[in-house]
Order: sequence, then C-alpha cells, then structure tokens
Amino acid sequence: MPAHARPGLRVTNALAIPEAELSWRFSRSSGPGGQGVNTADSRVELSWDVTASHVLTEVQRDRIVERLGRRMAGGVLTVVASEHRAQLRNRDAARSRLAALVADALAPPGPRRRATRPTRGSVARRIDAKKRRSGIKQMRRPPQD
Repeated sequence: MPAHARPGLRVTNALAIPEAELSWRFSRSSGPGGQGVNTADSRVELSWDVTASHVLTEVQRDRIVERLGRRMAGGVLTVVASEHRAQLRNRDAARSRLAALVADALAPPGPRRRATRPTRGSVARRIDAKKRRSGIKQMRRPPQD
C-alpha cells in the first residue's frame, strides 16, 4: 500500500495519528527547479493539532507540548517539505519528518546525571598546569628593581 493511502501516520508501535487529524497545505516551492518550479505546487505543509488530538494521553500531550512548544503555534505542530520536485515525495518526506519529531518528543527522558567530584590527581594536575602557566607569564614581565 502506498504511503499516502495509509489510514494513519504510524509514530510508534503504540501510537498512530489518524489521517483525519492531519491537515495539508500545498504551495509553490522556492529556489531552483527550472520550468516546473512556476507551475507545480510541490511545497508541502503538514499540520497536526496536538492539543485537540484524541489519540494522545494527557502525559503524552504534556510531554510533546513541553519539548516542542517553541515549534508549535497555537497548539498546532507544522512540518514543511520542499526538497523534492514531486509533490508526492514531499508528502512522504513531511509524513516521516512529523513522525520522527513526535517520536523523539515522546521518548522518555534519559537517566539523570549523577554528580561526581574530580579526583585528587586531576585537581593536582590542574593546579600544576596553572602554576606552570603563571610562571611562563611572570617570565615575560620586565624585571622589578
């Protein structure tokens, strides 16, 4: 089955965004493209209203809004694709880009950093290096009477 005919956008094994929640906009691509650039509406914008989505749990929605809040406008996440000449390829690129964005945002946070102290040897090496550098700079000064 072609990518554009699927019933929804598969993000993870447990999450698929229904096609009804996705909205498409098409416009002319900018940049080089020869004769086709002025006639083909190959630039694609794929939008998904995260705040109104019915497939997300509250935890998932909060995590997406927290991590992608700067990319969203009014709770709507928009992805643009215009690198291909064919609209169909740009649609596939936008779908995969949106799926990757949402999957990254939904991934659980990694383990927290455990604070450690520098070893005694590393502290000593750092102080020795500072003393050496200080000595070099003192040698550059003019002699004091």
